[in-house]
Amino acid sequence: MHEDVRSQLEAKERELVDQMGQLTRPQQDQGSISFGKRVGDGTAMAVDRLAAVSAHDNLQGLLNEVRHARTRLDEGRYGVCEECGEPIPEGRLEARPWATRCVRHS
Repeated sequence: MHEDVRSQLEAKERELVDQMGQLTRPQQDQGSISFGKRVGDGTAMAVDRLAAVSAHDNLQGLLNEVRHARTRLDEGRYGVCEECGEPIPEGRLEARPWATRCVRHS
C-alpha cells in the first residue's frame, strides 16, 4: 500500500511542479502596455498576471502539503492525524493522499 501511496504523491508532485513551471514561463508577445482611463490590453495583462500569481501561490501550498505527506510516509507517520493522532479515514486518504489531518482537524 505504501508504495502505491508514494507513487501517487510523487506523480502529484511532478504535476504541480510542471503546472507551476507553466505559470512562471515568460509570455512570448506582451506587446506594449499602456494603462489609461480605458480598460485595455495592459490592464487585461495585469489582471492575467495577478491571477497567475494567485494560482502559483495555491499550487505552492498544495506542493508543500504533498511534500509534507511524503515526509510523514518516510517517517512511518502517514495516515495518522497530526493533530489528534487518530487514523485518517481511508476514504479521505483515497481522495487526498496528501492529507495529514482527519476531517475534524482539517
